[in-house]
Amino acid sequence: MAKKQKKKDEDLFDRLRELGMRKGRARKVSESLQNSSRKAPKAARRAIADLTGAAAEVQDRIKGGPQKRKKAAEKAARTRKKNAKRRSQSAKKGARTRAKAKA
Repeated sequence: MAKKQKKKDEDLFDRLRELGMRKGRARKVSESLQNSSRKAPKAARRAIADLTGAAAEVQDRIKGGPQKRKKAAEKAARTRKKNAKRRSQSAKKGARTRAKAKA
């Protein structure tokens, strides 16, 4: 039984290494799964969170996320500037009208 568990542990280690995980992290995860009585040991949960975050970052960059966000931010800045100018013009017009009415 112990030999079978060892083989399973090595298979997981090898698979994690093939997927690009660093040797120390892969060893820690595979050993923690073998030695833990819990379903998801802390090392494994942490590795899952890290890999999920890395995958999300790669997907975002493939879809052009940073460039899209930059363009959207620039458009928003232009819109704010345009609206501020419009408010300013309206305020000046109102001030002129009030000044005429007073005189």
